[in-house]
Amino acid sequence: MPGWLIPGSKVAGVKLSRPPEFFGTAVLHGVAICSIAVVGGLATLERKLFGDISPFTYAIAVKRQILQRTLRDFSRRTPLATARDQHDLPVVIYKHNSLIRRKLGNVELLLQENKAVSLGLAAPHIDGILIKPGETFSFWHLVGHCSAKKGYKMGMTVNSNGPDSGIGGGLCQFTNLLHWMVLHSPLEIVEHHHHGAIDLFPDFNRQIPFGTGTSIVYNYLDYRVHNPTQSTFQFRVSLTEEDLRGELRATEPMSVKFHVKEAESYFQEVGDEVYRRNMVYRSVRDKRTGNEIANELIVESNAKVLYSRELINAPIRPEKSVASGR
Repeated sequence: MPGWLIPGSKVAGVKLSRPPEFFGTAVLHGVAICSIAVVGGLATLERKLFGDISPFTYAIAVKRQILQRTLRDFSRRTPLATARDQHDLPVVIYKHNSLIRRKLGNVELLLQENKAVSLGLAAPHIDGILIKPGETFSFWHLVGHCSAKKGYKMGMTVNSNGPDSGIGGGLCQFTNLLHWMVLHSPLEIVEHHHHGAIDLFPDFNRQIPFGTGTSIVYNYLDYRVHNPTQSTFQFRVSLTEEDLRGELRATEPMSVKFHVKEAESYFQEVGDEVYRRNMVYRSVRDKRTGNEIANELIVESNAKVLYSRELINAPIRPEKSVASGR
């Protein structure tokens, strides 16, 4: 994924039309510039962000963000995970398979095939990585800058208007897999971004709750987890013809069990639009007693549906139920 992004550039599953506003991340554009506009005979002062002035200033703003992340990582006190072991750690904490080729609306099959190539290139950078006590795992620190020169292909990307294509598109499926496994462990998620504002496609053999995905852009939209325990954890990942496969392993068994469940999942009319809403909770139970010791809300979605309502295989609640509390 190029480091010289301009408005409309597409990388790692996200089209960067207005990334700070759309994805809720830190402001990239920096200095605000003011200009005078005349509307209805009245002069008004308009505030224009530095990165919105031109493609050149946008590129500068993005470069600045990438440089800031690089400098922060260089000076950080918490070490990033870099050691790896190709021998499995003894305890399987959680495992999951993610189907590589899915029915995604009218997305070209070629983009799915290209995604498989990009996933295959990224996998060796993650497979076997050890997250030792006190360390932080960073996806981009390990995978590095992705580009066509390194063999990454055009894959499906996401913007505020729907699906598109770009170099490295589809790599968010990789961090989706890692995130789902991490949710079933005591690892702490310290950086996570996701496409929470839109529902792009109707469900196709959905295995995990809506809203539990991720969004990544090199290198300032990262996926990071910290190990606060005394055990070492390990990611094992591989590709088959059909699946991206993952295991989260550890040196010691856990005394608790994690369960992620969806609640209050429904579609609702809002004006002429339909929104998808749900809540996802993570329950923690003591393995010895079976008692629930924690139950936390981890996702609350309110996503605009971008596909035809005819493809929604569930009742759509009328808008009036919002006011009535139903």
